[in-house]
Amino acid sequence: YRMYWLVVMSLLVCAVGITNSMLMSVTERFKEIGTMKCLGALDKFVVELFMLEAGMMGVVASVLGFVVGFLVIVLVAGFSRGWDIVGNIQFMDVLSKFGISIGAGLVLTTVATIAPAIRAANMPPAMALRSEI
Repeated sequence: YRMYWLVVMSLLVCAVGITNSMLMSVTERFKEIGTMKCLGALDKFVVELFMLEAGMMGVVASVLGFVVGFLVIVLVAGFSRGWDIVGNIQFMDVLSKFGISIGAGLVLTTVATIAPAIRAANMPPAMALRSEI
């Protein structure tokens, strides 16, 4: 149960970090969001824009994280237990874990981006154009 606790806590920390970075992205784009809304962009479009950006970042980060983690595990296993154990790795197991990591990263990033995207969509255009950051 300790392992599950550590996984849940690390995912929670990741979600807070993703939410913070997306809130900063919204803050840095006040004028852009205000301009888009003044030109007729709907709230739904602003939400979709941020969700699309977060989804792409989540997929790319998940792929990079999996590749780096897999290489580190292979090197550690190769040097500590011998390289014959690395040769016994099943390709389908690696592929299934890759799919799980991509799915988990995409879901985590999407869920963590909902609040900042709604905050960006609910911003009044005049206030966004008037703000000085």
